Amino acid sequence: MSRLFSVACLLFIALSLNAAAQTQPQPQLRVLTSIKPLQLIAAAVQDGLGEPEVLLPPGASPHHYALRPSDVRSVRDADLLYWIGPDLESFLPRVLNGRAKTSVKVQDLPGMSLRHFADAHANEHADHDEEHDGHAEMADQHDHNHRPGSLDAHLWLLPANALVIARKMAADLAVADPANAARYQANVEAFASRLATLDQRLKSRLQGLAGKPYFVFHEAYDYFEAAYGLKHAGVFSVLGEVQPGAKHVAAMRERLQQAGPTCVFSEPPLLPRLAKTLTAGLPVTLAEMDAMGGSLPVNAKGYEALLDNLAGELAGCLEAL
Repeated sequence: MSRLFSVACLLFIALSLNAAAQTQPQPQLRVLTSIKPLQLIAAAVQDGLGEPEVLLPPGASPHHYALRPSDVRSVRDADLLYWIGPDLESFLPRVLNGRAKTSVKVQDLPGMSLRHFADAHANEHADHDEEHDGHAEMADQHDHNHRPGSLDAHLWLLPANALVIARKMAADLAVADPANAARYQANVEAFASRLATLDQRLKSRLQGLAGKPYFVFHEAYDYFEAAYGLKHAGVFSVLGEVQPGAKHVAAMRERLQQAGPTCVFSEPPLLPRLAKTLTAGLPVTLAEMDAMGGSLPVNAKGYEALLDNLAGELAGCLEAL
């Protein structure tokens, strides 16, 4: 009797241990993105199953970022890593060379719609004098030079591209975490449905603004503009630490005077140093458009909020002209 009891006890313990092992939460996959917009897309795909991490802190420019030792460890340890490509995060290729796990350069994904700065420049005013293809130049440390012909890496601002990225993330997560493959697929389909609804709403809101002039300090919005039939009238490019002279500032002010009531958009967190001098006494409204979604919470609808906010920032200024 006691032997049977001992066997039964051992069997019960074994079954209990097996059940406990099966109900133990699996280690959460570590998904790391280079920039917040990609983190917002990943959050939609991982909704309910994990929280993606991001490399760049709020307000940091992907064009100039210097990796800290903790960043290098994050890159090494992440199960899945997503970045735009060397045209945006020029600091990453050297670190990724030593990385063994999956890294995805989203600019190379099949189905992506890509723009190059030559495309945008062709439609600008073609004055090849002080303003170089219609781009008034301006000095500030918050940007880099967009070379004609180079890739416009702000590709996340086209909803169709965000969906391509989300589908790739869902496929990668399904392979890494097959037990939840159906949930990742359901999340990406829900994301696609919400994006389609948002896209129609933004088209309705922005369609009446096509003829209103506005200028930008950073040529970051071409994908968004292409999606919604808009075009900036000019770019006050921000070139390193080179201070433009009085003649150049006067040329920029003349462009604004010719435009009449207009909006000039900068990208937070920094307002270019000459913005107020440039616009003083003119019927110009200074406003912001945040292409990075710096202040947004990271959740399943964060990417949609990024696009919605951009439309609201743009329309809010232009509708008041």
